[in-house]
Amino acid sequence: MKVLLTGSSGYIGVVLANRLLEGGHEVVGLDTDLFADCTFEGRVPETPRIDQDTRDLSDTAFLNHELASFDAVIHLAGLSNDPLGDYRPDLTFDINYRASLNLARMAKAAGVKRFLFASSCSNYGAAGDGFLTEASSFNPVTPYGRSKVLVEETVSLLADDSFSPTFLRAATAYGMSPRIRFDLVVNNLTAWAFTTGEVRLKSDGSPWRPLVHVDDLALAYAVALEAPRDQVHNRAFNVGATSENYQIRDIAAMVEAVVPNSRVSLAEDHHSDIRNYRVDCNMIARELRNFKPQWTCRRGIEQLYDAFFLTKLSVEDFEGERYKRIAHIQKLIRVGEIDEDLRPRRGPTKVATLVSVGGVR
Repeated sequence: MKVLLTGSSGYIGVVLANRLLEGGHEVVGLDTDLFADCTFEGRVPETPRIDQDTRDLSDTAFLNHELASFDAVIHLAGLSNDPLGDYRPDLTFDINYRASLNLARMAKAAGVKRFLFASSCSNYGAAGDGFLTEASSFNPVTPYGRSKVLVEETVSLLADDSFSPTFLRAATAYGMSPRIRFDLVVNNLTAWAFTTGEVRLKSDGSPWRPLVHVDDLALAYAVALEAPRDQVHNRAFNVGATSENYQIRDIAAMVEAVVPNSRVSLAEDHHSDIRNYRVDCNMIARELRNFKPQWTCRRGIEQLYDAFFLTKLSVEDFEGERYKRIAHIQKLIRVGEIDEDLRPRRGPTKVATLVSVGGVR
């Protein structure tokens, strides 16, 4: 298939692009590449990329003309976590909700048959200790989570015989990617342990989180893309494995066991965390049988430790501006590369540019 992959230069996007290419798909990315200076280890795939903000797509002559050539859109682009979502909630709704709905409408009008949306188990928010299925109620507690719920609710209304959306509610991702994030719980705790000897908890460790390795998350997108339409049409799937739900303190204990000479500690500025959700992933295992997760949290921690050892990760790297999404964005604003609306200082681009590594195509 020919696939438009938004957010192609991000933590998940670079891993997914590689998997799609390995599966024989033609991939065109769409990303402003705000994190171009944040490559940690590994290769960012050399795919053509549309250098465009998703908020400007209605003004994009190139995309309006070319969108009809795509068989599917996989929409990952957006503000990717709660700290970014909390930066300015109005921006979160513009980027994560309004721009996503606009892209779905454009895709449908252009005749694109499949639309896969990067939803989140954050939709469940403050949900208690019981297992949550895809039929469970939403209770998002952050602008990020609320924006994901709104996209599901509105894009699902566009579904018909010619337009088939699918909503992949990802568990909390972890694991190695060329564009690594250290603001994800497993990555964060492992990096703290490696660089300081402390597995630093910022809450009491009691909340539950479902976890999924970034490689397994990419697999889920590929499987959903290739599945028969009737298996995924206008459906939501919790993405992960039911066995991979952990309380934060259990993750910390695993990190302590893997990283030599480390110990669990409670940060002085620790706080209560009302986000608490434990997710049942049996439906994706039952309905999409080619989705067979290969990773466990323990193996992922070992992978991260090995990568940090080889790269000699320092606390300055880990806690610096390069690999923390909100800190990097704040730096780009401070040095004048983007404005406070997260747009390049050159202003909104009216005509998209298709680029590839090595030059303009």
